[in-house]
Amino acid sequence: MKFLLALLIGSLVLVQTPQAKLSGRWRVKFKMAGLEKNVIFEAKDNGIGSFKMLDTGVDDKPLNEPVPGVWSQLTDDRVSFSGEAELPIGTCCREIGTMMFKGRFGTADSISGTMVFVTSVDQEESAFKFRSEVGTFIATRE
Repeated sequence: MKFLLALLIGSLVLVQTPQAKLSGRWRVKFKMAGLEKNVIFEAKDNGIGSFKMLDTGVDDKPLNEPVPGVWSQLTDDRVSFSGEAELPIGTCCREIGTMMFKGRFGTADSISGTMVFVTSVDQEESAFKFRSEVGTFIATRE
């Protein structure tokens, strides 16, 4: 928990600052491998959520149906959320994999951090034998 020190008529007082919560609807902009995309993540109760893909479909079209997601709030300011997606990787292909977002609250209404997209495609050069791309994201509460 975060605390704020306050001076109140000559006395020192500890005041607990409110904890930011992931619950709610977030517009997430992520960048990776020359790609910039947008999704809406809705964090519901008990670590359940959903992703609405705004421009990840073929020809940058939105997907009609949301896809399931999960989330956790690791500490007062650290959060993690993830879900499955099909994204255009490179200039020719679309790949199915898992998007993982790990970040920190900047304010109660903004989160920034790192995102990783791991595909199910075998890649011999990888230590883990899966293709992965790393990027960054910024999320703002809607």
